[in-house]
Amino acid sequence: MTQSMMSYSDTGTGFPVLLGHSYLFDKSMWSPQIDTLAKYFRVIATDLWGHGQSPALPASTSSMADIAADHLALMDSLGIREFAVVGLSVGGMWGAELAAAAPERVKALMLFDTFVGDETQEARDRYFMMLNAIKALGSIPVPMLEYVVAQFYSRYANPEDIRQLSTSLSALSPEQLRTSIVPLGELIFGRPNRLALLETITCPTHVATGALDLPRPATEGRLMAEKLGCDFTLIPNAAHISNRENPEMVTQLIVDFLRQYG
Repeated sequence: MTQSMMSYSDTGTGFPVLLGHSYLFDKSMWSPQIDTLAKYFRVIATDLWGHGQSPALPASTSSMADIAADHLALMDSLGIREFAVVGLSVGGMWGAELAAAAPERVKALMLFDTFVGDETQEARDRYFMMLNAIKALGSIPVPMLEYVVAQFYSRYANPEDIRQLSTSLSALSPEQLRTSIVPLGELIFGRPNRLALLETITCPTHVATGALDLPRPATEGRLMAEKLGCDFTLIPNAAHISNRENPEMVTQLIVDFLRQYG
């Protein structure tokens, strides 16, 4: 068990729901959903290691399964036995690992804009080239920053969300980038193919992808839903951070799905 705990918020009462955010974001990514979800559920939203208010990525972290175990340790510390997991992007990657590792505890799983298969060689090379450049520079150069932001958000995004992401990425310190952001990126983009894991998940599941998601296209979401034997939802007018580009639809989707099990 990791010595230090991730930062988290704990809102509302009812059946517990654990929210996992995207790489390069933090728990505030879920702000459009939390107030509504908290009317029905106890909502725990974490900051991933090296993101938001959480401490640096532990040196011992070597896989998504390790990050899943850290979240399980957090739930243990809160005295929460059974819960649902809602993960977007990397939140879905460790969320699937958690559902597979603790089937008696994870009672429902929602996967947004994520993929547990591996990256294509071309995508992996591109991501690692970017990570190596960031590590060498100790910052994200402006052209790369603009490219990264465009991978997350579409033209339907709130301009304030785009500005906020640009500002937060520009503000990352060389130490934060080198000790957490880059190593975590290497874990995410260098991950092995874990699609077979989906066939071992027993809890009710739902997969959804933004129709305009560039890094995680809908074909990937549909493939995962097929392996899970569950429904797939295409979220219109939304890219990778679908919960912020089409917040009403995503909130409703989560409430409708989880109220069957919570």
